[in-house]
Amino acid sequence: MGNANVSNVTIRPEEAAHFAALARDWWNPKGQMASLHQVNPVRLEFARAAVDAHWNTDRDGVKPLAGRSALDIGCGAGLLCEPLARLGAEVTGVDAAAENVAVASTHAAAMGLDIRYMTGEVGGLDIGTFDLVTCVEVIEHVADKRAFLSDVVARLAPGGLLVMSTPNRTAASRLLLVGAAEAVGYVPKGTHHWSDFITPDELAELLGELGLEMVERRGIAWRPGKGLHLSDDESLNYILSARRAD
Repeated sequence: MGNANVSNVTIRPEEAAHFAALARDWWNPKGQMASLHQVNPVRLEFARAAVDAHWNTDRDGVKPLAGRSALDIGCGAGLLCEPLARLGAEVTGVDAAAENVAVASTHAAAMGLDIRYMTGEVGGLDIGTFDLVTCVEVIEHVADKRAFLSDVVARLAPGGLLVMSTPNRTAASRLLLVGAAEAVGYVPKGTHHWSDFITPDELAELLGELGLEMVERRGIAWRPGKGLHLSDDESLNYILSARRAD
């Protein structure tokens, strides 16, 4: 599922418009964005483990990101920003759709969370660098993936950590994430364009060209009785952590 922020050289207006139209329903766990609510805990499980490993923080601690800054690129209505703030981070969320940012800001205020939200393309905003950069379900919505990743990597502070997730481009994802999921209403129609999906090897190569090395990668899979979970099966979706190469 997508959070629609893209760089100024890759933006597709129809992508931002698609998610902007869904903004008011974003926080409804049983609404059109229900799939995001189901996958969010899985992403957070991976991100928390990546943070603990990267900074050697206590895996039982409640504020492992205390004193650190975090940027969520393509933040949507803030589903990832809010838990990152609760983990202690000073959080900035950026999204191309003003409607998403408005909903995110209102919801964070209601939750008593101090999160800075900004509308725009990450490459065009003077926001500095961050210890943690997250970008989940975004890169599949951009055309020029290398240009977009260049903007993403530019926001990573020295010693920082990047976490990304995206659908894989496989026969299984074409059938299930695009065909079946939209047919039954699991994701809104028009959310995914299979030809824009990127494989793990392709993404690793692009990150390498930009000076990053992949630290860990896991699949996000689904099975009856367990639902969505981290897995060695990357055929539908995967999530990774990366850092600057030594």
